[in-house]
Amino acid sequence: MTNPTLWHDMFHLGLPVAEKVLRPALVYAFLVVGLRLAGKRELAQLNPFDLIVLLTLSNTVQNAIIGDDNSVTGGLLGASTLLAVNYLVVRFLFRHESLDRLVEGDADLLIEDGVVRNDRLEAELITRTELESAARKQGFESLDEVQRAVLEPGGSVTFVAKKPTAESTRHEELLARLDALDRRLTAVGVAR
Repeated sequence: MTNPTLWHDMFHLGLPVAEKVLRPALVYAFLVVGLRLAGKRELAQLNPFDLIVLLTLSNTVQNAIIGDDNSVTGGLLGASTLLAVNYLVVRFLFRHESLDRLVEGDADLLIEDGVVRNDRLEAELITRTELESAARKQGFESLDEVQRAVLEPGGSVTFVAKKPTAESTRHEELLARLDALDRRLTAVGVAR
């Protein structure tokens, strides 16, 4: 036998539909502004502390989104509202590039011409150790190999490798030729 109050409690909205739609929309707007003001670092999740903030943020705003309503219908309505608001905001910002730049921010140059810009690291609250770690994740052994590093609006860091100079390329080619010549001489039995 099914319990009629079970079905009622599970699907009956405890709050008016308008409030269920307005709550997630307001929280969404607050989080967009809050994360923008907090900086790109929060999106990059460069250290465990930032990750903890992002994980606990959802739990912190949960009650603001659902209110006193724990029904399945209320949860689905709240989630649907968040998805719809996000879809509309992304669509709107796609068509309004200047506003998108205002919301997301601009890219920030962290390494320029092989020189780490400590003023930009400080402004973005990124330590040199965190930058080195991000570089290693992208295959660089050290920052000495990096020509340019950009903190993108979405929080990721893009690295561009230094191109070898003409002199270092000639040096490498000369060493390779000397090695080849040494192997040939060894092959024909000429002692060193």
